[in-house]
Amino acid sequence: MRWGMAIELKRCIGCYACVLACKAEHFLPPNIFWNRVLIGEKGKYPAVTKLIYSVRCNHCADPACVKACPTGATHQREDGIVVVDEDKCVGCRYCMVACPYQARSFYEDGHGAQTEYYPGQGLTEHEKIGKTLYPHEPGTVQKCVFCKERIDAGLAQGLKPGVDRDASPACMNICPTKAIHFGDLDDPYSDINRLIKEKKGHPFHAEFDTQPSIYYID
Repeated sequence: MRWGMAIELKRCIGCYACVLACKAEHFLPPNIFWNRVLIGEKGKYPAVTKLIYSVRCNHCADPACVKACPTGATHQREDGIVVVDEDKCVGCRYCMVACPYQARSFYEDGHGAQTEYYPGQGLTEHEKIGKTLYPHEPGTVQKCVFCKERIDAGLAQGLKPGVDRDASPACMNICPTKAIHFGDLDDPYSDINRLIKEKKGHPFHAEFDTQPSIYYID
């Protein structure tokens, strides 16, 4: 199987719910975002069109970041999800340079780096829980992992990612307009493949030739 997403651009209203859900789900450090919403416009007044793109790691089938990583920290699972092993990451940031989608962030490790939401006041109870569940290491690269922990736990319970909430990415679950879809791209009969085919989904910047696992529907 190869997990992927389809995002319907006309349904996305730029509410940032997916960004906040991702932030909360993984207890991300300050200034670190695995999921972003890009907003722009095209045309001239009065014929102006607003453009909204929900972006994250594309989990490419042929990821440039994996090839660039000198330690093997960035690697690809059998199901296509690209992850970073923080224990192996040395913070060289070669993967960030190689990624054509600018979908990675570096968690600073310098003196005075902000590691608390309220510096100087100690960790909140929320932060303490987060550091236990997701101990993000300073000096490492951070990125979207398609909520692999939810997928793995859901499959172990016999649930279906993209259909059952407990087995699906947090950004998909929270989207109020149901603009985000998730499923198996290797299954020709999956709902996501049907949607991509019927609505002519296309990857973001296909010319980069990395075979992204996220498709956008105009």
